[in-house]
Amino acid sequence: MASANVSFEQIPGSTRDPGVYFEFNSRLAVRNLPGNPQTLRLVGQKLVAGQAAVATPYKFFSDVDAAELFGYGSHMHLMTRAALKANPYTQICAIAVDDGAGSQAATGSLVFAGASATKGGSLVLRVGNQEARIAVDAGMTPANVAADLAAELGNHPEFPVAATATAGTLEVTARHKGTTGNDIKLAARWEGVTGLNVAVNAMTGGTGSPDIGPGLAAIQDAGDNLLVMPFSDTTNLTKLRDHLDYVGNGLEQRGASGMLATTGTYGTAVAQAAGINHGRLSLGWLYGSDSLPWEIAAAYGAVKAFEEDPARPLNGLELKGIHVPPIQMRMGRVEREAALHNGVTPIKVGPGERVQIVRSISTYTLNPQGILDPAWLDMTTVWTLDYVRLAVRQRLALRFPRDKRTPGVLKKIRSEIIDVLRRLEELEIVEEVAANLPGIVVEYDAQESGRVNVRIPVDVVNGLHVIAGVIDLIL
Repeated sequence: MASANVSFEQIPGSTRDPGVYFEFNSRLAVRNLPGNPQTLRLVGQKLVAGQAAVATPYKFFSDVDAAELFGYGSHMHLMTRAALKANPYTQICAIAVDDGAGSQAATGSLVFAGASATKGGSLVLRVGNQEARIAVDAGMTPANVAADLAAELGNHPEFPVAATATAGTLEVTARHKGTTGNDIKLAARWEGVTGLNVAVNAMTGGTGSPDIGPGLAAIQDAGDNLLVMPFSDTTNLTKLRDHLDYVGNGLEQRGASGMLATTGTYGTAVAQAAGINHGRLSLGWLYGSDSLPWEIAAAYGAVKAFEEDPARPLNGLELKGIHVPPIQMRMGRVEREAALHNGVTPIKVGPGERVQIVRSISTYTLNPQGILDPAWLDMTTVWTLDYVRLAVRQRLALRFPRDKRTPGVLKKIRSEIIDVLRRLEELEIVEEVAANLPGIVVEYDAQESGRVNVRIPVDVVNGLHVIAGVIDLIL
């Protein structure tokens, strides 16, 4: 207490008993920046067969664990499998909700026609990005084929549908009730079979959505980095947006981002992005893919989770395991450019038939006055600011846990902030630190006697997205 430069936590200044006393001080131990591991949280419906309780967070390490917890063929099972294919090192957590009250499951069908197969072969049924195959012998009737196919689907609990056979028709029903079942694509093809035909009726009739509110409330203190959900209805998107606003605000300070996806048309993607318009939500668009939208979103989130540098773009990163759309449905440069100007993250097919992220952007395009605003265009902007906040908070919390509010402490706070910024600049996460030093403000609050207010100008490092040049012809 009597020393100007040494303070004690455990040794009182009034000690008179002779001896040599030393305590340990860890406040100065950490000088480096904090790590930035990314956790992926999945939010979706569970099946009755799943062991998990709703609105309860779970951690697991394989798609088998997810299947047992939430049910084979459930949202959680398929999202987990897609995430682990894209990034096998993903730290996955999940929280489940039940089917929405009053919801209806989507249904589809395969209607077989013809007297009987005149030549044998096989029939392949494609459900989303998964396939089931049965042998078709000469002489088999439509009823035989439908029955065998229903039996084969019974051997594939990982499919997002269940099926029953009635005469020559295979009735297909989504395992989950709700609109997500309408996104499940059905296709069938004969291999070598003649004499029979099949008409495929697309999945439709799924209505309603569950309420993700209780699930989000249960994890609002968890500190997740990335949230993925399969629901695209306005009510749940609004709840996700409100959740991200809450956990990322200046008091909670647990910045998170939402990853969504669609396989619909350009108009569908743009309309969905416009309905969100948020700097922490990114909508991936892969038109024509047979992969389910929530599988694509999970893969997108898992790829981001592997990249711990918040300022490094995701340009060109592959979404492994995602179905490659047919060439006639792949977007061209004009469509990609239009998407990027309308809050949509295009996902393309690159060399080697690899599904790749073009550029990860947010759905935010307009400010509250409806004016075009590029401030939150790239997702790397908010990811960088979240990390800068984490780094500064950690340093100040370690250095000044029980200090007094004095001019000397204000100088020390400013010095620590500058040190953090310079270390961030060395890692190319922020830039122009020296030029922005005059903008750093550390001052007493005019009303609260125990409060210090800080302002930190942060020039985030932008991704290198375009290199343009002119080639001069010389003859």
